[in-house]
Amino acid sequence: MGGYEQKLLDHVAGAQFQDLDRVAVDACKTFILDSIGVGISGSRLPLAAQLLVTAHSWGAAVKGSVASVWGTGVSLPVANAAMVNAYQIHNQEFDCVHERAVVHPMAVILSAILADAEAREVDGRALLLAVALAVDVATVLGMSASSPMRFFRPGTAGCIGAAAGLAHLRGYSREKILQAMSIAYSQTGGTMQAHSEGVPVLPMQVAFNARNAVTAVDMAGFGLEGPKQFLSGDFGYFSIMESCGNAPEAFALLGREWQISRVSHKPFPTGRAAHGTLDALMQLRVEHGFSVREIESIRIEAPPLVRRLVDRPATQEMSANYAKLCIGYVAATLLLTGDVGVTDFDAAALSDPARGALARRISMHPSDCEDPNALAPQVVTVQLASGAEYRKELKSILGHPDSPLCRERQLEKFYRCLASARMPIGSDAAHEIITQIDQLDQLASVTQLTELLMPEPRSVHATC
Repeated sequence: MGGYEQKLLDHVAGAQFQDLDRVAVDACKTFILDSIGVGISGSRLPLAAQLLVTAHSWGAAVKGSVASVWGTGVSLPVANAAMVNAYQIHNQEFDCVHERAVVHPMAVILSAILADAEAREVDGRALLLAVALAVDVATVLGMSASSPMRFFRPGTAGCIGAAAGLAHLRGYSREKILQAMSIAYSQTGGTMQAHSEGVPVLPMQVAFNARNAVTAVDMAGFGLEGPKQFLSGDFGYFSIMESCGNAPEAFALLGREWQISRVSHKPFPTGRAAHGTLDALMQLRVEHGFSVREIESIRIEAPPLVRRLVDRPATQEMSANYAKLCIGYVAATLLLTGDVGVTDFDAAALSDPARGALARRISMHPSDCEDPNALAPQVVTVQLASGAEYRKELKSILGHPDSPLCRERQLEKFYRCLASARMPIGSDAAHEIITQIDQLDQLASVTQLTELLMPEPRSVHATC
């Protein structure tokens, strides 16, 4: 076994709930709430309903091994429920992100771990610890990277992290925890090509990895063996999928700082790389009060990762997935409507000629920052037809731990997400979910929470 594998194993195998500090516990609750909200909202997309029907056809649920598909009234085998919930969390680009790692940690992790926890009726403390450990593993892998992504890191790192958390949740031995992570690596996949093209399989790559994490842990449970040097071997994760130039610094954080406390909210359902521009434009509008009619051009200076992820032209035929990663479209939407919401990527909004016209006046350029994994700093300059020029530099972006989203806005997002679902959930039920998550460390069984995420049971085909 290599040194990096040993460090992950030591961190995961020996952890107890008492090791979590209050900041980490509160952050777990915060992002469980956020992820459940965006996951329920994600049920609104037609592909989510079609995925649900397809996953249902793959096998019947056996009593004692089923979990809820949030917001649908349908239960599936754990691996399939994890897959659908992961897709729903990530399909609107509304889920939280660890910026330094460039990992959306909760999509794969929470969908897999909460599904398994529900089926096994574990208590809330076990869930919180498993989530925190999984986030540590996934984000440490992400922070280790020293070169641009080729594989889709939220899926690949998320899969290995989720397997570690699941193995701990099930009380596995050290050897089986190691095998769970190793088998997860042997199954993980998903490349940046889907991101580059903005095609609908992009969020499905997260879903694949949530399912794979569950099956990896199942296989480790019956004794399947994987490679012991799944990170450091000649064909391991750090050779095939990611570089590891930052690994010594990243792995040194294990046991010193819980990474769940460094996760960022997404105030808008877009790629996180676009949030700096949106944050800056909101601030500039408040400070200077200019109208859209006055804008001659907008110039954005950003690091390489931001340009790589969201610097793409707005087109008449662009898909919703493409538009969420198009800086011109999302910035134009904010300026024209005052916000960016989940319905701004529906067909009617995407065909709005005013958004396309404004998007063509927005351009992105290199900044002085050359860090291949940095999302900040960003500089936004608005040039008015009058000759006036307004500039905003952001070193941290709204939603980041250094510029946090206030509790009021967190809850506002949650209520709006639940109201937008295919089967909307009202404010009273939403309040009850919030209450259960706030006291998650006191719950005897997580089913006290998951039963609230299900509308009345119905035929799976009725969700389409």
